[in-house]
Amino acid sequence: MTIGTNKTELTRLANEALRSQPGCGTALVPDLQLLANARSGRNWEIPNVVLGESLISDVDRAVITVHHQLGRRFHLLLDR
Repeated sequence: MTIGTNKTELTRLANEALRSQPGCGTALVPDLQLLANARSGRNWEIPNVVLGESLISDVDRAVITVHHQLGRRFHLLLDR
């Protein structure tokens, strides 16, 4: 079971998790997006990442890691 959280909090968590990955200290997750057809589990994605000084290969690997780590723990609450 996952914990529901709002977009602002989940974006903050994603940024912290991304920046803690090797070579991603300057990367930024500007926004998360709700997956329309997700019925359970991770119902969100990171559509874009601002690289800063980070290498795209480092960021690609880190985004996959962040999706797996946070996706097992959190789901995005629907905006009302």
